Amino acid sequence: MSENDGADAADVIERLDELEARLDPEADLEPMSPEAAREEWLARLDDRSDSTIRSYRDRTVHFLRFCAAHDIENLNDLTTRHMKAYESGRISDGLDVSTRKNEWGTLQRFLEYCEDLDAVTSDVPDALDVPSPTKEERINTEKLPIERAETILENLKRYRYATREHVTFLLFWRTTMRLGALHSLDVQDVYLEEADLKRLRRDYEEEGYAPSVVEKMLERAETPFVFPRNRPATGTRLKNGVEGERVINLADEVGEIVADYLRVNRADIEDEHGRSPLLSSQKGDGRLSKSAIRNWMYVLTQPCEFGDECPHDRDPETCEAREHGYGNKCPSARSPHKIRTGSFTWHRDRGWPRRDLEAKANTTEIDVYDQPEHLTRAAGRRDLLDRLDEDDE
Repeated sequence: MSENDGADAADVIERLDELEARLDPEADLEPMSPEAAREEWLARLDDRSDSTIRSYRDRTVHFLRFCAAHDIENLNDLTTRHMKAYESGRISDGLDVSTRKNEWGTLQRFLEYCEDLDAVTSDVPDALDVPSPTKEERINTEKLPIERAETILENLKRYRYATREHVTFLLFWRTTMRLGALHSLDVQDVYLEEADLKRLRRDYEEEGYAPSVVEKMLERAETPFVFPRNRPATGTRLKNGVEGERVINLADEVGEIVADYLRVNRADIEDEHGRSPLLSSQKGDGRLSKSAIRNWMYVLTQPCEFGDECPHDRDPETCEAREHGYGNKCPSARSPHKIRTGSFTWHRDRGWPRRDLEAKANTTEIDVYDQPEHLTRAAGRRDLLDRLDEDDE
């Protein structure tokens, strides 16, 4: 073979190597560990609420454990086969369809971010088969039953009127607020009488609105109501940020109970940012913590809290769920979220249009949580039936 032939052959081999490199999806990947990638991804989500960041962290922790168990220290080594093994393992763990949708959807977004960083090949995020559950599969049936909520409210009104516990449970049930929104409320976010509107007028003017515009905004305002605000710079953030800010009207009776709480039982304390929390506390930084609120709701939803017989054949004197911090061990206990979902059904059963309830609750998933009491709603529709007869006359 001549020298020219050898040179031509070497040139062909070099070109083939270049072509192979172009076709090799892993050729241009940048090394990155799963842990480092997740932390970088979460750090870029600074516009999300703290609770959302925590949920994303929780939903990706099993993936990190999977990587550790399979010695995947570099995301470049992750393949579609790994993703299918991960799916199979999580299904074997007993995850329902809704949980898989949430977890795998979050993981897919994380892996798409990793793809943008050239840490994984483009086929890896697509390998996750994120399920689309039916409405029946999405519905959470562990809501707080309406009759239980009404019993709790009666007991609170009778035995713990206008206490912090009473106001907390009452506002959860009557406003459909999320835990983060209720936790964020300051005294200045509560408008119970006409004089309070002066404060709202001042706030709007300080935000730069012209006086004429402010008057137009306030001309139809009616008290009582609460107005949760997004204040991340001073320690509280709404789930949907400024989009979560909205006026939530209160019934007059609810407003009276809140007023009595403010006048008699609220601890006059400011938090570390100089704010006056509605749910104040003499412990910690002056604002009742989310964990404390959550634990209270667990306890208040236990049947034995107000002397009812335990439906689980437990002795309240020795029951683990009656110990401080273990309220969720009771099968009947419900979290703030379950109180909220029960309230959705209560509102809908009493004729609230879905669109109005979604605006009040700051959500677009009422159908997911609403579990109708069919006979109640049928009775409510009978008035509409009567109107048909009137039209025939």
